[in-house]
Order: sequence, then C-alpha cells, then structure tokens
Amino acid sequence: MSVATAAPLLALLKEDDQVAQTYALESINGVVDQLWSEISNEITQIEALYDDNSFKSRKLAALVAAKVYYNLGEYESAVKFALAADEHFDVNERSQFVETIVSHSIDMYMRASSYNFENANTPRSIDPQLTAVFERMLKKCTLSGEYKLALGIALESYRSDVVEEVLKMRVSEDSDNNALKLITYVLAAASTTISSTPFRADIYHKLFGILMSMKTPDYFTILKIIVTLNDLKLAKILFDKLSQEENPEIAYQIAFDLVSSASQGLLDGLAMTLKNEQYDSKVLEILSGIPTCDYYNTFLSRNKNIDLSLLNKTKSSMDGKFSLFHTAVSVANGFMHAGTTDDSFIRSNLPWLGKAQNWAKFTATASLGVIHKGNLLDGKKIMEPYLPGSRAASRYIKGGSLYGLGLIYAGYGREILDYLKSHVVENSSSVGDEDVDVLLHGASLGIGLAGMGSSNSELYEALKEVLYNDSANSGEASALGMGLIMLGSGDSSAIQDMFAYAQETQHGNISRGLAMGLAVISYGRKELADGLIKDLVEHENGLLRYGGAYTIALAYAGTGNNKAIKKLLHIAVSDSNDDVRRAAVIALGFVLIRDYTTVPRLVELLAESHNAHVRCGTAFALGISCAGRGLQAAVDLLLPLTKDPVDFVRQAAMISLSLILIQQTEKTNGKVKEVNELFLSVISNKHQEGLAKFGACVAQGIMNAGGRNVTVQLENVEMGTLDTKAVIGLVMFSQFWYWFPMTHFLSLSFTPTSVIGVRGQDLSIPTFQFNCHTRPDVFDYPPLFEEDIGKNVEKVATAVLSTTAKAKARAKKTRKDTKEGGDSQTKRESKTELKPEVKEEAKKPEDEAKDDAPYKLKYVNKPYQIENACRVVPQQLKYIAFSKEDRFVPVRKFKGSNGVVVVIDKSPKEPVELIKTTKQKKDVDAPLPTPFKVEDELEFSKLS
Repeated sequence: MSVATAAPLLALLKEDDQVAQTYALESINGVVDQLWSEISNEITQIEALYDDNSFKSRKLAALVAAKVYYNLGEYESAVKFALAADEHFDVNERSQFVETIVSHSIDMYMRASSYNFENANTPRSIDPQLTAVFERMLKKCTLSGEYKLALGIALESYRSDVVEEVLKMRVSEDSDNNALKLITYVLAAASTTISSTPFRADIYHKLFGILMSMKTPDYFTILKIIVTLNDLKLAKILFDKLSQEENPEIAYQIAFDLVSSASQGLLDGLAMTLKNEQYDSKVLEILSGIPTCDYYNTFLSRNKNIDLSLLNKTKSSMDGKFSLFHTAVSVANGFMHAGTTDDSFIRSNLPWLGKAQNWAKFTATASLGVIHKGNLLDGKKIMEPYLPGSRAASRYIKGGSLYGLGLIYAGYGREILDYLKSHVVENSSSVGDEDVDVLLHGASLGIGLAGMGSSNSELYEALKEVLYNDSANSGEASALGMGLIMLGSGDSSAIQDMFAYAQETQHGNISRGLAMGLAVISYGRKELADGLIKDLVEHENGLLRYGGAYTIALAYAGTGNNKAIKKLLHIAVSDSNDDVRRAAVIALGFVLIRDYTTVPRLVELLAESHNAHVRCGTAFALGISCAGRGLQAAVDLLLPLTKDPVDFVRQAAMISLSLILIQQTEKTNGKVKEVNELFLSVISNKHQEGLAKFGACVAQGIMNAGGRNVTVQLENVEMGTLDTKAVIGLVMFSQFWYWFPMTHFLSLSFTPTSVIGVRGQDLSIPTFQFNCHTRPDVFDYPPLFEEDIGKNVEKVATAVLSTTAKAKARAKKTRKDTKEGGDSQTKRESKTELKPEVKEEAKKPEDEAKDDAPYKLKYVNKPYQIENACRVVPQQLKYIAFSKEDRFVPVRKFKGSNGVVVVIDKSPKEPVELIKTTKQKKDVDAPLPTPFKVEDELEFSKLS
C-alpha cells in the first residue's frame, strides 16, 4: 500500500521516546525512495539522531540519511552515511542504491589511496569503513573469478600489495599459462593507464619477482620489464637464472633482444658484470653489438637494390655548385646506401664531390658514416684518411669525419669513445681557433652519438668544458652531445647545469642546443619532467620555449597523454613565436606514436592554418607518428600540402610522405608511384625553390633508404617499447631546419627489414627457407627508374588524336552510314578511326580508381618460400610462419617481428650451407680495400 505523505512519521522523529523514533526510522526507510523530497526537509533531524551516541538506532538513522542524500544526488554524503550504517548497509543487496554507493566508495578510496601514494610525506587518513568496502569488493571479485576486475581496481587504487597477492594466489592455484595471461594483463595496464612513474616501477619489480618464481618462467616477458626499467641488477639476476638452467639458445635470443632495445648504459654495465664472472663468451660477444651490426650489414649488402639511375638523375638535376643542392645529394646518397657499406657512388663521382665547399664538405664526409653505419670492426679504418692527423687539408673534412665516426658507432661506441674523447680534451682549450672550432663541432656530435645513453660522466664533463668556452658552433654541438650522453637519465645535476647556462649565454645556437639537450635527457620521464617542462614553456626566451615543446614530446613520447596533448595544442595556437608553434605541432607526432591513427583527425584543422609554420609542423607530425605505417588518411592529408604556396611547407610534406610510404609497394599503397614521380618532378623543375628541391631530394633518399631494405620503425614490436634510437634520430633529424648536417641523424631510425635466422650453436646464418602466406608479387620492389625520352611526345600525339569534336563527328557519320546501308569499307574505316577514342574513354574513371586502390592482402593456405636473411617488409611479417617440422625452429614462438631470430638446429650433424657475413668475408677472403684520399686527388680549397 502506497503512502501519500511522510508527515506523521517525521513527527514521530521529534518525540523523546526512542522506541517511537526507531519505529519512525524503520517506516521511513521503507518509503524513502518515494517520499525523499519531503523527508529531505527533516534531514537535519535524522542526522542529529545519528550524532546522538545514546540513541540505540543511530546506525539506522545513518542508512536513512544515506538514502536521502543518494536521491538528492549528493553521493559523497550518501557514501559517508552508508558506511556509518555498518551492518544495516548490505553490500550484497542487488539494488541501484547499493551499487551506486559501492561504486562511489571505491572511487573515493582510489582517490584517497592514490593521493597518499603520491604524497607519502603528507598522507591523509582514509576512513577504515571505506577501506573495508574496498577489500570486501576485491574479495567478492576473486571469489567469483573476476581476477582482471580485481587487479584493475587494485591498480587504480595504487595497491601494489593487492596486485601481488592476487597474482601469487593465481600462480600457486592455476596453470602457468593462465597465470601468465593475468601477469601480461597487469603489465599492459601498468604501461598504458598508470600515470605515476614510481608506482609503475613498483608494479614492474613485483611482476619480475613473481615471474622469476614460476616453475616455467616466461623469460621474454621478464625481459620487457628489464628493458622498461633499464635495470642492470634485474638483468644480472635473469642471466644468472639462465646460466643455472643451462639454456644457452634462450640466453642468446635475450641478448640479441637487449642489443636491439636496451640502452648503451645497460648493455655496457651488463657486459662488464658478466665478463667479471667469466660468463658464456657468446653472450658477451652478442652484447657488444658486433654480431647484430654484422648481420644487418650482411643483409643490406647482399640484398641491396639501389636505384643508381635515379640517384644519377637527381645528381645531374641538382647543381653541385650550390651548397644546398650538394648537401641534399650527399644526404640522399647516404640514405640510399645506408648500412650497405657500399661507397662506390662517392668513388665514381670524385669530381662532383670536389664541388663541396665549407660545411657542405663537412656533410659529405659525414655521409660516409651513414653508408658504413654499424661497421663496428672497420669503421675507424674507413674514416682514417679524413680524420685529424691524416693528410686531409680541410678542417671541414676532419670535423665531418669525426661526426661520421659517431654515426658508424651510434649506440655501440665503447671501442671508439676514448679516441673521440681525446680530440675533445686536446682541443677544448683552443676554441678561439676556427679550425679547432669545426673539429670540435664534429667531435662533439660524434661523441654524443657513440656514447648515446651511456650516462658516462667523464664524457659529459669533457663536453661541458667545450660548452663553457662559449663558441657558437662547437658550443651548440657540445650541448647536443651532453644531452645524448645523458639520454633519458633525468640527471638533476646535468639539467641544472644546462638550464642555467642556456639562460646565461648570448649565443642563440647554444641556447637552442641546450634546450634540445634537456629534452633528450627527459626522454621517457613522463610526469617526472613536469617541473622542467613548466620552466621551459613559460620562459620569456623563445628558444627555451622551443625546447620545452620538444621536452614534452620526448618525456611523453608514445603515451598519448591527454595533458601533454592539450598543452601542445595550446602552445601551437597561442605562442607568439613561429618556431615554438611549429615545434609544438611536431611534438604531437611524438606523443601520439602509438595512437597514430588519431593524428590525421587531430591535426586536420591545423593543416589549413593561415600560419605556414603550423602547416609545416602538421606535415612533420603526420610523418613522425605514421612513419613506416603507410596510413592512407595521413597520405591524403599530406598530398595537398605538397602544393602549398610556401616552399618549406612543401618540403616538410614531401619528407613526411617518404617517411610514411617507406617500404610500401605499389600494391600495398596505390600512391607510391604518384609520390615518387612527384619527387622527381620537383627535383627536375628549374623553377622550384631551393628548399622544396632539398625536401624532394631528401625524401627520395628516404624512400630508397638502405638499398630499399630499411624502414622507419619507432616501436619495438617484440618488446612493446619504443625504439629509443629511432625516436631520438627523428628528433635530431627535425633540427635540420637550422643546421643541414643534422639530417644524417635520421639513419639512427633506419631498421633493416629482414628476418635473420641465426643458429644457436655457433651464431652462424644457415641457408634455409620459411613460409609466407600471401601472393609472391605483393611485396616486390617498386620498379627501378627508367628515363623515357619519348614519353612526352607520345602524350602529345595521343592528345591530338582524341580531339572531342572530330570524334563526335566521326561517330555521327558512322551511325548515319550504318543506318543507310553504306558500303562496308566506310564502316571499317569508321570503326578503325574510333578505336583510339573508345579505348581512351573506357580507361579513364574506372581504371584510375583501380590504380589508386591499395591491394587487399589475403592470407593464403598455400605459401611460397622466402630465403633466410632476405627482405621481409613490415606488412609481410604477419604472413610469415615457421613450421615445427622444419630443421630450423625459433627458440621462441614467432610473433611477426623482424630482426635476429635464434633458431635451434634439429639436425646439427648434417651439413648445411652458411651465409658468410661481411665480417667473415673480410677475415677470410680479402683485406680491406685501399682507402681513397678525396682531399689529395681534388685539392679541396681551404677557407682563409
């Protein structure tokens, strides 16, 4: 029976008799959801009953108050009184009221718990009843088998102890496979949803301990944690465990994975520790990086598909007398031969090389470092004719050779660092000399590259000495070198030194170099870099605000962090400095590396900005975030920008198109041919501005990079982490806006596109085949360039023959003759005349649409065979499979990742043909070729 009014019951509440008051509360509790608006008028009376400690039914009063506040929408007050109701509030009751209260209780607990974690010095007390509800809900989840829900709630509440407890329980009670699924879930959630770096690290450490305690540990999941934490101690524990289990093949694969994804500091520290313990010599060899680089050089050399006709056409179209054009061709040549160790183009074009002047000579010499990238054994011998102390006459050649040496040893510089450091130390006191200044510029960049991520304090101090000499050229390079050495360390002393000097120096180059160095030091630091970001983006100096935008880019790279995106968008539309606005838009590309599909929609309006610098930044943001992805939406947004009225916008659009379409074939993306033709037409057009031609030339080099066998891959697929070297390479490459030699940094981002199976027993490359489940022609190289002299003539002839008026007249005449029974000769002539016109009209709309449409990739059951260590482009990887019945089987399940794959030889005693690596050929077949001395043959001029 419904009650029309609560007035009589509310009147009883004011009686002095507790029995009457209790009766009233019990009755009100039954009708509160219908009459809450009337009851709410007496909420103070109900609260007073709860506050009266002598009132026996005070907890019932709390429940009624909770329901009133719930209906009023004041959920925090409702939670407070519901929890006070104690046993009167049944969390198991299935009602909207209980579900809402529990939900808000957990939210309140999460906020309070996360606050206490982040403010450990000034924690706030949490209502014990709030904690009790939280723990009751967790227990309910685990009892009903909702483990992921329980773990998710625990993660959001910053309760690593609960996460550890739940996972340990599952490891002991369930199969390793099921427990591993939950661990993987936590690992993914920790890397994507947790905003606190210290809490994330705490979770990773607990996961490491749980994984190591399992009966059959998943070593590759453990490795992801080690790489993410960059923790030497954990790496040492892992290799000790592998040594005990005597499983060398897995140890080798893990060592190869570390080389491809870990910092140089971690690799060097681990190698040193294991060497002292006389660990497996093959593991130590792998950790040196020499085998990986040797395999990649071998692959790139054996499979090079360099379009020399295109390169020669470009060289003939770009007048080498102009420094800008000479630099463009030097860079394009370096990219096209990157890692192949093939410098034949330079050898056969020595007169052209002799046209280089000043810094163009520096860039051209450094390009040898790009060509011989990864040649760790012979790198110094190759650069020897140009290094200081040689007969090289030009200071630009000497400086460029030191920069080139750094490019060869980038990330693996332990063998060359002392040599580079000696040049820095010996010359840092003579900075006033212009010859020394150029030499120090190259040496500083070289030492930064070779020592990248090592956190070597001696190298840092040596570069700081150069910085404090306050010379514009060497100072800028030393600032960048300092940042590269301390990459991702967040070193507070380095940050303090560099930020202070950036404000003191009068040289804009040095301020910008220091600002970029600070950005590199902040790589991956997320919210830990927020203080530095605030100081930079709010600074009155535009050069420091520019660095602030890049600091956001690198601190939050690949996170998709909303706070970072909002800040960058605000800077992009409000800053008074065009350089800062451009940098902010470019930075969006780095923050959204993992969310690349959202970038075209996000920057669509910015692409139409009235500000050319914003449009330029938009182009680069698309190229960076979608690099190597072939995303059609990004290509569609960039193509109109290639026709922009401003030359540097066109330049950025063309370079970005090449970054996106690298390693795409005409069947995987129908725009590849059109884009390649666009680059060539811009290069060949004498009326195009210099910057646009520079962009087209560099873009052409990127599209054909590494003998058309490398891609730009910013994410390490196997590790689930960003490829640090690739990201830093792109950041530094984007600085070519101010300094063209910086273009060479893009070579750090080049990843060879191959699956290289390596036999575990001797680290050799056996000849065998694996399966690819698609059509063989889908991933073929695009056709090489062929110059067709008569092409234009044919086009003109076709246009004359297809005059619309004549065609209509002929068609009309034919219809008339046919109707009147004209002679057959006339009919034949009419048909013959009409044939060209009919063919041309039939081809236009449908065929063009087909040409533009990308080929639809299909998985086919009948695969074709691919030779080991041959070209496998990224889109092809998902169709690659190894058979368990084959002789060579990977030590881990193949999940479609490129790079070095350790395989087990099931028939080790049977003979097998081995592929000789570049290193093995030089060791056995022949000595190094005689070095050629460019400066002697051409007598490069020297600046007075």
